[in-house]
Amino acid sequence: MTDPHPAPAAAYTALDARSFRSSVLTRGPWDPGHQHAGPPIALVCRAVEQAAREHGLTHIARVTANLLRPVPIGDLVVEVMTDYVGRNAGHFSAHLMAGNKDVARFTALVQRESPFELPADLPGHPLPVAPLAPEASPAAGFPFAGRAIGYADLMETRVARGTMWKGPCAIWFRMRHPLLEGEAPSPYQRVAVAADSGNGVSAVLDYERYSFVNSDLTINLLRRPVGEWICLDARTALGSEGGGLAESALYDAHGLIGRATQSLAVRPRSA
Repeated sequence: MTDPHPAPAAAYTALDARSFRSSVLTRGPWDPGHQHAGPPIALVCRAVEQAAREHGLTHIARVTANLLRPVPIGDLVVEVMTDYVGRNAGHFSAHLMAGNKDVARFTALVQRESPFELPADLPGHPLPVAPLAPEASPAAGFPFAGRAIGYADLMETRVARGTMWKGPCAIWFRMRHPLLEGEAPSPYQRVAVAADSGNGVSAVLDYERYSFVNSDLTINLLRRPVGEWICLDARTALGSEGGGLAESALYDAHGLIGRATQSLAVRPRSA
């Protein structure tokens, strides 16, 4: 059934510097009361960016999310710790809490940006680009779109290669609404919101008969992303003992920016 209420203005509203109220735009496909992991991971990326900026560190080179429990649609608290800051990089950790429980823990590596000109004729360069530009890619929707307001309303998607939810494919993502009300999302937040969808868009099993939920997400970025569009060139590989791995090459409109991986737990869904 289509949700009769209009979509909220943003994924989250700030209650104070550390506390945030989730909107239904964060709703994921597995349970109507649980968030898609992309928005809360992006919310923590935002907090890490703020902590790192105090040390002159501006490029998130890696973020790893360990997803301990489903993230409920409700009030969340983000805490960031500075573990170590050196001359060129800093290590940070973070907790995401709902009520009195940790729902996710994070580590992040943030680097000091120092532009320089690359030598000509480097092997493997120029880096590859996405199969199609976003403006040349046809629109596509999630199979769970329209049932209730959620992640499918937060994100606009276009297909650069393959077919969504039917194996390897390349999908462009753009946020239709901001992450935080009254604030434009950073490029890193845009990547985080999209990157957790690799296991979904490249699914090889019917999501109504099987769950293939990820318990983690690691994003590695070689440079600062540019623009609103982020492409996941994703594929899923499954083992025979209930495990799996989703891998995504990440692109912006200018080319390769990094990779993302997710460890999957594959189970039949109850009727």
